[in-house]
Amino acid sequence: MRERIARQGRPLTEATRTHPLVVWVINDGKPGHVNQSLGLAEALARASPTDIRTFPALAPWRAWLAWLSKRAPHGKEPRPDLIVGAGHATHLTLLALRRARGGRAVVLMKPSLPRRAFDLCIIPEHDGVEPDAHTLVTEGALNRIRPPALRTTETATRGLLLIGGVSTHFTWDSDAILLQIQSITARTPAIQWTLTTSRRTPEDFLAQLPKTAPNLTVVPHTATPPDWLPAQLARCDNVWVTPDSASMVFEALTAGADVGVFDLPVNPKSRVAWAIARLADAGRVTRFTAWCAQETPYPALRRKTNPPLAEADRCAAWILDWLGAKH
Repeated sequence: MRERIARQGRPLTEATRTHPLVVWVINDGKPGHVNQSLGLAEALARASPTDIRTFPALAPWRAWLAWLSKRAPHGKEPRPDLIVGAGHATHLTLLALRRARGGRAVVLMKPSLPRRAFDLCIIPEHDGVEPDAHTLVTEGALNRIRPPALRTTETATRGLLLIGGVSTHFTWDSDAILLQIQSITARTPAIQWTLTTSRRTPEDFLAQLPKTAPNLTVVPHTATPPDWLPAQLARCDNVWVTPDSASMVFEALTAGADVGVFDLPVNPKSRVAWAIARLADAGRVTRFTAWCAQETPYPALRRKTNPPLAEADRCAAWILDWLGAKH
């Protein structure tokens, strides 16, 4: 067992590296998980020359076989310095590839295996894990969003309404969300809003939307290509998100937008609800009820006092420092 969790590989520091940092991203087929891993890999590439390769997660039996035999696919690929994965389905693959090819295993999100099995862990704060020498705690999950270089008068007149759906963290209430949407669009006639849904949004939700709002355009999630949301976030200063969509809340904050959060009944045991509450208490997001109490219809909520989140870049710097210390 000791051999299974042994640290393997010896990456070079920036000063002595003779080749780009080689990062293998393990894809479990879930876009949200891959988004996190690529967000970290791309942040590393911004900080240091990096060669990013993406490979599918191995089936569990293949991962165990690769671990036992110390042989794995991708034998002709350059040896990895880092092997990165998010999601439980990537964990065995991370360990098998590290044993077979070397490198350091970096797991995102709280793993199902003991944390000591991995070289580094990057875990959202709401997972309730304490940081240590091998664990970095982040504000929300990582993502690939980058803030635009410049906010303009055009971005100030555009907004996004990001609608989630049924979850274990909040009690979904379509009527409540519809009323809040109606209030937002009515109080902000100078803002052109674009609303999109998610796979969790109830099927009858769009049919109940008010048809009379002249400043509302609806784009169902089925009509959005993969890069639609990042492109929209770069064009909008104003974003409202249902609280069940925590990843979108953090993406909007990373984009540097003013972020409002719709009100829904909370599951008091939910760590996601706790994370949203902390953001509101810290002044990073504005709850709908608090926004309604504002004297002005849509104030510049947070950008003047809170810079955009840059958690992927912070994680990349932490990893590079750690690699340098290990060399």
